[in-house]
Amino acid sequence: MPMSHRFSSTAIAVVLLMTGCAVGPDFKTPDPPAVQAYDPAGLPQPTASANAPAGDAQKFVPGEDIPAEWWKLFHSEPLNRLIAKALEANPDLQAAQASLREAQENLAAGKGAYFPSVDGSAGVTREKISEATLGQSGVTLPPFTLYNASVNVSYAPDVFGGTRREVEALEAQKEFQRFELEAARLTLTSNVATAAIQEASLRAQIATTRDILKTERRQLDLLNQQLSLGGVAKAAILAQAAIVAQTEAALPPLEKQLAQTRHALSALAGQFPSEELDATFNLSKLKLPESLPLTLPSQLVNQRPDVQAATAQMHAASAEIGVAIANMLPTFPLSASYGAEAGTLASLFSPASAIWSIGGNILQPIFHGGELLHKKRASEAAFDAAAAQYRSTVLGAFQNVADSLRALQSDAAALKAQVAADRAAADSLKLSRDQFNAGAISYLSLLTAEQTYQQTKLALVQAEAQRFADTAALFQALGGGWWKQPAAEVKNSSAGEPVVSENDQQKETVPAAQEKPAASKQAWQKTNSTSENNP
Repeated sequence: MPMSHRFSSTAIAVVLLMTGCAVGPDFKTPDPPAVQAYDPAGLPQPTASANAPAGDAQKFVPGEDIPAEWWKLFHSEPLNRLIAKALEANPDLQAAQASLREAQENLAAGKGAYFPSVDGSAGVTREKISEATLGQSGVTLPPFTLYNASVNVSYAPDVFGGTRREVEALEAQKEFQRFELEAARLTLTSNVATAAIQEASLRAQIATTRDILKTERRQLDLLNQQLSLGGVAKAAILAQAAIVAQTEAALPPLEKQLAQTRHALSALAGQFPSEELDATFNLSKLKLPESLPLTLPSQLVNQRPDVQAATAQMHAASAEIGVAIANMLPTFPLSASYGAEAGTLASLFSPASAIWSIGGNILQPIFHGGELLHKKRASEAAFDAAAAQYRSTVLGAFQNVADSLRALQSDAAALKAQVAADRAAADSLKLSRDQFNAGAISYLSLLTAEQTYQQTKLALVQAEAQRFADTAALFQALGGGWWKQPAAEVKNSSAGEPVVSENDQQKETVPAAQEKPAASKQAWQKTNSTSENNP
């Protein structure tokens, strides 16, 4: 056979070996759940409205995309500034960015296995050998110097796709870290928004409590005047003084919660509690979004970062099965070297000093005490665990959305009822005071009216704040609009330059709803429940 034909046949054989099917399962992204709604009642109706600052009715728009910066719908410039600062300086987010960079570099390193390894070596050895080595005696051999230089090439053809599966697993790990970064970003922005709403609620509760305290003190002064005129008994004075003391006692816990909330906001923004925040929050400065986007159930799994991360973990576990199978099959390492060896440095590169070798091996595992078989079974069990965790994450995602929708409906109804209760309590208190001053009722009746009014006033503030908190929880439950952002800015800590590859950048941005990646589903359990967001 001519040399050219022989070379062509060898090249074709190598290509066929390299492009053969990889062993192990080919991962397929799970299909979205075949459900049409988040609740048995179907599409949620617009919420109730109330005559209060946060009492506007909210309507749900199915299929509408979520803004990337959803928090701007609250129309609070201090909140916008604080979230921007947190996105820049929060250490947890920076850790997630560093983890993504690590995964990217591990992937790039893993791809190096596709290429031959080339190493160069050079050395000099001073040596003396015994005449017995040559089978002689009585001969004295002088010491000599040996110079050598060589280039070594080694390569293991990926015949069964084990290397490809390893790279596939590294790619999936990179995707996992990418969605962990998105989950960290969403959790951070949601926590800042929720803490800001809690601060606003606490400020309103403190202000309301102080207003109530002023009124109660005026009532105590009035009773003291009436006592001096013999108009009331001493018991009424003592009872009113107790009410004043109880109201005063309610202030320190609220002030403590406010301070702790401010400390939490400082930590989220990446600064120490001793550094004063340049933002304060009040309920009157927040606007409740009236139109809320509602992701279709078929698209929710594509929009939740935790579900996407769970898909990546499933993918990595699937690829590891292929790696375990490939480890049980033969490998065909190839090696070659070329160099020179001489007794003097001057003659090292002469034609006579040339040395070379070329060779190939086949290595087939025969007996490893069951190690390879059990590793394969372990990888299959790991995939089953990842699949189960994925299903759990999908169920949790739908539960989060259903809980948030139900909470918004209940919040609106509760606020409407609380507004009515507040007005009724205020009217009852005014009437009771007039009747008490006229001597028509006992002080006990007035005291009951005062306590009822105080409770309803604080409950009204909490009901207003709860609507804001649960609105933020809905945006978080729906995924937060991360796919509308530009490519994730994963920066190198030393150079400050983006290190996301061009291909990664193309994947980072998910276009409109129908073009979002058909990603799968798993574990991002950081979504705050509506009860946890209760300010």
